[in-house]
Amino acid sequence: MDLGVRWRLHGDGRTPAPGAVVRPDERLSWPRTFGLGAQHVVAMFGASFVAPVLMGLDPNLAIMMSGVATVIFLLATRGRVPSYLGCSLSFVGVAAVIRAQGGSSATVTGAVLVVGAALFVVGLAVQRFGARIIHAAMPPIVTGAVVMLIGFNLAPVTAATYWPQDQWTALCVMLFTGLAVVCLRGFWSRVAIFLGLIFGYALSWVLDSVFGKINSQDGSGQVTDHWRLDLSAVGNADWIGLPSFHGPSFEWSAILVALPVVIALVAENAGHVKAVGEMTGDSLDDKLGTAISADGAASVLSTAVGGPPNTTYSENIGVMAATRVYSTAAYWAAAAFALLFGLCPKFGAVVAAIPGGVLGGITVILYGMIGLLGAQIWINADVDLRNPLNLVPAAAGIIIGVGNVSLKFTDNFSLSGIALGTIVVITGYHVLRAFAPAHLKTQEPLLDSGTSTYDGDEKHDGNDTHAPDDGGDTHKDSDAFPRSG
Repeated sequence: MDLGVRWRLHGDGRTPAPGAVVRPDERLSWPRTFGLGAQHVVAMFGASFVAPVLMGLDPNLAIMMSGVATVIFLLATRGRVPSYLGCSLSFVGVAAVIRAQGGSSATVTGAVLVVGAALFVVGLAVQRFGARIIHAAMPPIVTGAVVMLIGFNLAPVTAATYWPQDQWTALCVMLFTGLAVVCLRGFWSRVAIFLGLIFGYALSWVLDSVFGKINSQDGSGQVTDHWRLDLSAVGNADWIGLPSFHGPSFEWSAILVALPVVIALVAENAGHVKAVGEMTGDSLDDKLGTAISADGAASVLSTAVGGPPNTTYSENIGVMAATRVYSTAAYWAAAAFALLFGLCPKFGAVVAAIPGGVLGGITVILYGMIGLLGAQIWINADVDLRNPLNLVPAAAGIIIGVGNVSLKFTDNFSLSGIALGTIVVITGYHVLRAFAPAHLKTQEPLLDSGTSTYDGDEKHDGNDTHAPDDGGDTHKDSDAFPRSG
């Protein structure tokens, strides 16, 4: 059985020829391969340890399980889909909602484990019936709206939890990170969030040294005098040791909050598999279902021991695009490095000490970027929001998700926020589509756009430029999905 762990040496093993690419089943020399693996680790580092911190989970375990998840993914896809699996940011809002309802870390990981299992089942369905079932059930208007409400639902976390801990540090970190994202090029622009964290870490240390303790809200919400950067736990942590494992617990209210994230994960995986296939020149459509199932299985394993869920990382796809090295050997090396980092509790203590004000500045940008990926899906898929069939369910679902609107059924059961908003978007779209007249289903613009355009002497009414919408099959597969990380 070919598990994709045999690689041919590319050329002389040193530098690819101009215009050449190192294919997934090839490798450079082992020293260069391990160097590329280390670069992949750096690329995924920012989001992979920020996400567990924001979710209240052990960053050491998150990094370790990202390595394990990557190995599972590479074995499942037989080395044909070079990709790194890191902690998914799509669950940050879910974790915040569950904890606000009184849930523990076990409750969070239990809910996310169910999502991983659901993702595994979706992958099996895609293997059996093809990608068309994704497009039929989740056309771009639905996918974009769900991704958007997941991201924007996080806004109160930044406003109420992180930003008040140190507003001036948060402002400086926000400005620095924004400049890094926009002004830096190549690899450095892809690790801008990581650079923002380092800047904020250093700034907090300087402010503590110059001005002493700050009187503000701490992580528990109490207003006290406290250090911005508290490194006491770092000195007490061991250099070598196992991360903190714990088992999951299952509560229906938490599971219902988490399940909508399946849509975002399917979109991420589909977009990444398509992107890798286009870069390598190898059609990977037959591996889409396998990739989704592998992601689901890896997330189940990670959350079963107390770690966060995983997803494919666009940061590492960017590294491949820059280096033109698609060797899966580099990802095996990256997974090995991640396992080693996971065995260093002192590293986890450094990550856990990130000041709240720093997270405030980072999350202002990060959460907004997650939400706006939904808008990018609409743009890439040419979704017409002048059509009420698209506009009504998306508008209602987003407001419910962002405003955390609640629908109470009994004293012990209610739906709100992300869960209720997702249900409204999905069921609303398909129910309205079932009853809508034919002219709405052809995506003709029915609402006045406020502008008029002319082609020669004839007024153009826009009716002949909109391709029929059969539920999502006509959207641009390669661009219509969100980036992770």
